[in-house]
Amino acid sequence: MTRKLVIIGAGMASGRVIDHLTDTAPGTFDITLVNAEPRGNYNRIMLSPVLSGEKAYNDIVTHDDAFYAEHGIATRFGTAVTAIDRKSRTITVGGEHLPYDRLLIATGSAPFIIPVPGKDLPGVVTYRDLDDTNAMIAAADRGGKAVVIGGGLLGLEAAAGLAERGMDVTVLHLMGHLMERQLDPAAGYLLRRDLEARGITVRTQASTKAIIGDGRAEAVLLEDGTTLPADLVVMAVGIRPETRIATDAGLEVERGIVVNAQMETSDPHILAVGECVECAGQLFGLVAPLYDQAKVVAAGLMGEPAVFVPKDTATKLKVTGVDLFSAGDFADAPGREDIVFRDPGRGIYKRLVIEDDRLVGAVMYGDTADGNWFFGLIKDGTEIEDMRETLIFGPTAQGGAAADPLSAVAALPPEAEICGCNGVCKGTIVTAIDGGATDLGAVRAATKASASCGTCTGLVEQLLQVTLGDGFVKPAAQPICGCTELTHEDVRRLIKTTPLKSQEAVWQELGWTTRNGCHVCRPAINFYLLADWPLEYRDDPQSRFVNERKHANIQKDGTFSVVPRMWGGITNPRELRAIADAADKYAVPTVKVTGGQRIDLLGVKGEDLPHIWADLNRAGLVSGHAYSKGLRTVKTCVGTDHCRFGTQDSTGLGIKLEQVLWGSWTPHKVKLAVSGCPRNCAEATCKDVGIVCVDSGYQVGVAGAAGMDVKETERLGDVATEQEAIDLTVAFVQLYRENAKYLDRPYKWVAKVGLDWVKARVVDDLAERARLIDAFELSQSIYRKDPWAEHAQQAESFQPLADLTLEAAE
Repeated sequence: MTRKLVIIGAGMASGRVIDHLTDTAPGTFDITLVNAEPRGNYNRIMLSPVLSGEKAYNDIVTHDDAFYAEHGIATRFGTAVTAIDRKSRTITVGGEHLPYDRLLIATGSAPFIIPVPGKDLPGVVTYRDLDDTNAMIAAADRGGKAVVIGGGLLGLEAAAGLAERGMDVTVLHLMGHLMERQLDPAAGYLLRRDLEARGITVRTQASTKAIIGDGRAEAVLLEDGTTLPADLVVMAVGIRPETRIATDAGLEVERGIVVNAQMETSDPHILAVGECVECAGQLFGLVAPLYDQAKVVAAGLMGEPAVFVPKDTATKLKVTGVDLFSAGDFADAPGREDIVFRDPGRGIYKRLVIEDDRLVGAVMYGDTADGNWFFGLIKDGTEIEDMRETLIFGPTAQGGAAADPLSAVAALPPEAEICGCNGVCKGTIVTAIDGGATDLGAVRAATKASASCGTCTGLVEQLLQVTLGDGFVKPAAQPICGCTELTHEDVRRLIKTTPLKSQEAVWQELGWTTRNGCHVCRPAINFYLLADWPLEYRDDPQSRFVNERKHANIQKDGTFSVVPRMWGGITNPRELRAIADAADKYAVPTVKVTGGQRIDLLGVKGEDLPHIWADLNRAGLVSGHAYSKGLRTVKTCVGTDHCRFGTQDSTGLGIKLEQVLWGSWTPHKVKLAVSGCPRNCAEATCKDVGIVCVDSGYQVGVAGAAGMDVKETERLGDVATEQEAIDLTVAFVQLYRENAKYLDRPYKWVAKVGLDWVKARVVDDLAERARLIDAFELSQSIYRKDPWAEHAQQAESFQPLADLTLEAAE
């Protein structure tokens, strides 16, 4: 008997489920497809070319009326599902009750609308579907100014499309550089430069306060008071899973509709797929995992075993003329190393992130031809030790002598995946080519390889060339930044020996190629100057990251977190009452105990920061510097105060260390811990500095890690007294301040210079140890102070002074 399958939502994920079912099990299901949009499945990835005028809607349709008719699929387009009755197994659509044996929810995602005044005015649109695209095209036909809120993938595609249609476009982005989730700051800078060369204005660290207009949108007001005229406002700040119909039906819903690895919801008769789902705590917004989910759904409907396993994905920006590729994880983390290639003349930037002799992340700008090869290395976890020296130059540089550019793709096995979006392997493509698909369009039609995001186009063309042969017709040491040829080490040495005591001196005497540096070099230069010349140089707030300028960590919604310092993790009833009162007074939505023995107030509005600081100050609480490249926390156990196993006063030592070190600026964040005995309850053996108390005294370890990489501390020395433990710690921190590269954690720095080099200066050379301690105290005479108190005195909204000739640091 034919079973009834009802599908809610006609996106790319549900379209792929339909493809699998009609290809492998035609006639097994009586399928009804319901969609709130007045149309069926189309390739939403290609809305950007529709917006820019490169394609028309008909070019991106994946399933037309003829397809549905051919496969007997009933359609209900233009009407939303209003209810799911799980007991009777029916859905309600347009007043009609449709029965189902299995129900598939594929409702996708809804755009996030920032809650500002004016968000509902005519002239404010989102960018998620064809209707949004058509609205933007109509607005562009009238001309004028467009403001796009959001510098992520969708926002930039919208901006480029509107600019192509003649609008004067400004992009507003809250963070310090564009596409911060996919790009590092260097690639973000290049992207911004290229967009600005097209006439698109980009404003980073721009927070929207309101949309202004009389009857329709006329301008965008920023938090800093700037007003930007706007005939069209596009909100592209993010998406959220569309879960309302599932929530109303009583299905388990958290951030998305909760599914297991078989894509089953909490009701065994209902499955879910696509951007609306949450699987193993993850949400999914790229097409490749959605297609993997679709394959699992189809297999499950046909009674075949299958599980969904999330994979690494790659990002390619679909803006004409911009070659940009990003894959894997390129965040800074202990144990990781970078390989970077720059060609400023051609606008090329490549960065590879190495961890444990494997490639874990890649960012490429200007030349992305080898992107898929690098992506394959990331996905397969290939060891790269033997090709490390030439890895950045791609597959053609491997193997010693000059290699055939096509050798890498020729050597791939038939089962190697070429198109991640559509799950197409090399063997499938080669079979299609042998069967007569002799150009890219024919291969796309036959296999769907390269038919979605286009990231794999280069690989598909290489396969065509390898298979067809002549018959195929093809359609340095890393400087600190692009402003200089000097490395971090060069700059540090010259600042000390020249000497150079101001940013202007660095730019001039060291031949910087830019007027005021850039967002990459300025934070580093600022730190090097204040570390080496604490009395002569004045800290430049604008050369710091936004969190350090705001003295609070900015959250994804534009609010901030506030973490007061608790010396050694110790607090008292008065402080706790002050924290609770502040949380109530400023309607703090989340109060969280951190792993560093602190209390984090999350969701504080920017305008409330100085007021909440003032209230906390009155209770004796100061900044916890949870936002800084400096001392964060000293974690302790109770030691001899209460524990029967404690050998020393670990709490007291932790408090003393924190009171000595707080306020200091370091190349990266520094975390300490003191455990009262070898049972190590304070987890001291994975900290930047960790002290374990024993009967004979104190074991001081350094260079631990407990983030994305976990590493045990290395023994710096054993001492008998508490003061010696403090002295070793302070001397180590100062040596790190004087010698480490900016943004290198102690773990990375010690790996470079060697523990023996550190011990020779901190442990063995008593005169050098004393010098380091004196130098640290000299610096602390300037910086051991509460930044909250300075701004809380005015109890007014804090805005850092800005030199408008500078580019924001982050």
